[in-house]
Amino acid sequence: MEISQIIPHIEALIFASDKALNANDITELINNAFAFLEERITPDQVDSALNGIQEKYATEFYPFELKQSGGGWQFLTKPDFHKTIAQLNGDKFLKRLSNAALESLAIIAYKQPITKGEVEAIRGVNSDYSIQKLLEKELIVISGRNETLPGKPLVYSTSKNFMDYFGINSTDDLPKIKEVLAEQIVEATVIKPEDFTDNSVFEQTETPNTDEENGEAENGDDNYEIGAQD
Repeated sequence: MEISQIIPHIEALIFASDKALNANDITELINNAFAFLEERITPDQVDSALNGIQEKYATEFYPFELKQSGGGWQFLTKPDFHKTIAQLNGDKFLKRLSNAALESLAIIAYKQPITKGEVEAIRGVNSDYSIQKLLEKELIVISGRNETLPGKPLVYSTSKNFMDYFGINSTDDLPKIKEVLAEQIVEATVIKPEDFTDNSVFEQTETPNTDEENGEAENGDDNYEIGAQD
């Protein structure tokens, strides 16, 4: 079968699917649909067809594009149209997260699979509320238990929805921590006690130890917004 014949079938599959489809999924589905053909299509042919579809919808004539996201291929609206389609989706279009929830999500994304206790050890505060909100918003999932720790605590990982919201195909696409911090590195200012008449500036203040004390009460979970891709 020629690639030009495969392309419309791939477009139809991706458009109709409620989940991202990878090249192997597409190859199998098309071969099943054309089981009467002696010559089966190959993953290489599907990859070539996908490249052609990407180029086609990357042009300015289409408000959507073909992207790898959520572990496979999806049709996603282009960023220029997100505000327009937000009117149709209402509250479902935006997921609101507090600063504390974003901290917990970042730790889970980079350290997964990870227990709640390990998240709290890194953050230095109780993270019950943060973890619960992330579970409710389906940005993380319980992926098992840590059999090596006492009590075999639950471990958490990011979900497919997490990849969809951030437009990535896998956690390997996350920016490396060194890359994120590279632009933030500044030289520290040396401060000596004798430079101050009031040495109270060097006194240790008490550190909050709960999400709620960090301002993560239920009515404060509206500080940050994450926009869906599609």
